Amino acid sequence: MRLLALLAAATALLPLVGVVIAALSGPGADIAARDVARYALTSAVLAALVALVTAVVGSVAAWLVVMHRFPGRGVFAWALALPLAAPAFALAYAYADLLDVAGPLRFWMRDALGFDLAIQMRSVPGAVLVLGCAFYPYVYLAMRAALVNQSVSAVEAARMLGASPARAVWRVAVPLARPALAAGVALAVMETLADYGAVQFLAVQTLTTGVVRAWSVYGSTASAAQFALPLMATAAVLLWLERWGRKGRGFETTGARWRPLPVTDLKGWRAALATGFCVLLLTVALILPMGWLLVSSIDVRPEWPRLIEAGRNTLLMGVTGAVVTVALATLLALGADKLPVTARVAGLGYATPGAVMAIGLLLPAGLVWSLIPGATTGLGAGVILLIYAYAARLMAAAVEPIEAGLAKVTPSMVRSARALGRSELGAAWAVRLPLARGALLTAGLIVLVDVLKELPATLILRPFNFDTLAVMASNYALDERLPQAGWPSLIIVGLALPGVIWLTRRVAASRPGSDA
Repeated sequence: MRLLALLAAATALLPLVGVVIAALSGPGADIAARDVARYALTSAVLAALVALVTAVVGSVAAWLVVMHRFPGRGVFAWALALPLAAPAFALAYAYADLLDVAGPLRFWMRDALGFDLAIQMRSVPGAVLVLGCAFYPYVYLAMRAALVNQSVSAVEAARMLGASPARAVWRVAVPLARPALAAGVALAVMETLADYGAVQFLAVQTLTTGVVRAWSVYGSTASAAQFALPLMATAAVLLWLERWGRKGRGFETTGARWRPLPVTDLKGWRAALATGFCVLLLTVALILPMGWLLVSSIDVRPEWPRLIEAGRNTLLMGVTGAVVTVALATLLALGADKLPVTARVAGLGYATPGAVMAIGLLLPAGLVWSLIPGATTGLGAGVILLIYAYAARLMAAAVEPIEAGLAKVTPSMVRSARALGRSELGAAWAVRLPLARGALLTAGLIVLVDVLKELPATLILRPFNFDTLAVMASNYALDERLPQAGWPSLIIVGLALPGVIWLTRRVAASRPGSDA
């Protein structure tokens, strides 16, 4: 089991080693240091602003639906996480068209209302709006889980000392959830730094766009890897922050039974304000942009043969990538207790942008292709390399729910299987994995949703004439054919939405004794 876990961890670490070797292999293309510094500064500013927006919006949304009762609360509890199904680049396409200076909304505002919006979508503020809408669910889900699973005793103690319900929540419940807030913000920042489709379309030059540009325009793997090194260092810091945020810090009363959380009934204008906030957030983050893509695309005849082929490729990569990733993550989770450091280091892949993982795979793939004649021919080699990139990046995301599921298997169950003659691997197959099948399904859905939306790694590693829905949408958008880009974007949302709904409903019922 230890050997299998080591092999799984090596799968995730190989691309990262490839990036370091490629960065040290040569000077690369003639890219000025000031350009690298400018890209890095833009990435830092963008990440800081998205962190602020997601922290505020996600925390307020979680606080409202967990600690208050108002009209629509039961629906908003899971619906506010649905923007996870929408790729960030799809939101960028919609808002760039809708809020363009010559767009229909701003034209109507100038004509009918006599004023105009100050925002320019193809700018850093425009990217903050798009990425904030796309990634606030990470903070919302983390904060919601932290608030839902808190012990009631701390809030009750504050109330006994004379604090009002609102003061008890803000002085006790919210501070206890700060590690979850840090973890959620770290995930949002990771995704911000990893994003390529949205920032590239909005003309915001970040380190990730620099990686892709150095490879695609200059043809220099070394330069792309040098752009990637600061991203890897930042990813390591963010991974540490996210791990620190989920160490189980908080207030616990192991001897107290779980009781319903104290919920404040909102009436009148307060109830209307809470409902209005949730409606506005869901509208801005999902309903408005997806609705506009649908409206703008409905008059355009879709290219069904290409859409069907791209949809088939997307599902093929999503399902295959999920199966391979969950299998490797399971091996890593089964051996995590014996190799804790290796398992945690392998988690660096999830914090690393897909473009960086793809660049890291080019060097080892080139070595393999040089040793095996004809390895580069055919569709299979490119597909295998792409699935490898998905698994290396998303393995850590799958390990977390699998470890949580395996933790429910008591040591006595495993010892009983071993006493009946099962090997360590046989006991895991016969006892541990069947009892954790719900966690395996959860991990598979998480990976599937991420693969459906993945763009930069697919752009770099995909075989020729092998388009996914994300690549097809990106190609249309680069040609400024936004109505045509709406169809593949909407299909991605349709494919990802059922999995996101299932996952968010599980979170809604996560509190012991919950009747959700």
